[in-house]
Amino acid sequence: MEFSQLKSSTESKMKASVQALGEEFKKVRTGRAQVSMLDGVRVDYYGNPTPLNQVASVSCPDARSFLITPWETSVLKSIESSIVKSDLGMAPINDGKVIRLKLPELTEDRRKDLVKKTKKMVEDARIAVRMARREANELLKQAQKDKQISEDESKSFQDEIQKMTDKFVADVDRLAAEKEKDIMTL
Repeated sequence: MEFSQLKSSTESKMKASVQALGEEFKKVRTGRAQVSMLDGVRVDYYGNPTPLNQVASVSCPDARSFLITPWETSVLKSIESSIVKSDLGMAPINDGKVIRLKLPELTEDRRKDLVKKTKKMVEDARIAVRMARREANELLKQAQKDKQISEDESKSFQDEIQKMTDKFVADVDRLAAEKEKDIMTL
């Protein structure tokens, strides 16, 4: 295996870990309403579980509420029951045309629990980045053992992989700090 291929493959694995963490963070509720918080809601639409954003327009008129406007009023009851069944902890208010959701205040304890939850996600992302590094280093050591590369080349390549690892771990830490600040902001 060529080092450039190994490097790009390792980099894409590390990048995927950071992106996955970003996606997981979108699902963690903070004090502000974000449309992505409703991504997991599936509505029974003519017998098929359909994502909410495919049967209705979802918006945030202010920082603490959602406005859900279905494209067909016949789906209103189905949307309402899907929200009640989901573990969002919000009670839908149906006025016959739209559904409103108010985001409840986060207590200090709940905020701390969310920070703990995000720290677990962060650690999982760091582990994934380090696993990609370990796989790359094992391949380099095997190539050195098989006399495909010299010891100096192996050391140089491992140093490059380590620099890449440090960069992606720093990205994970930056995302974590932003999310923690977002959660703890009142």
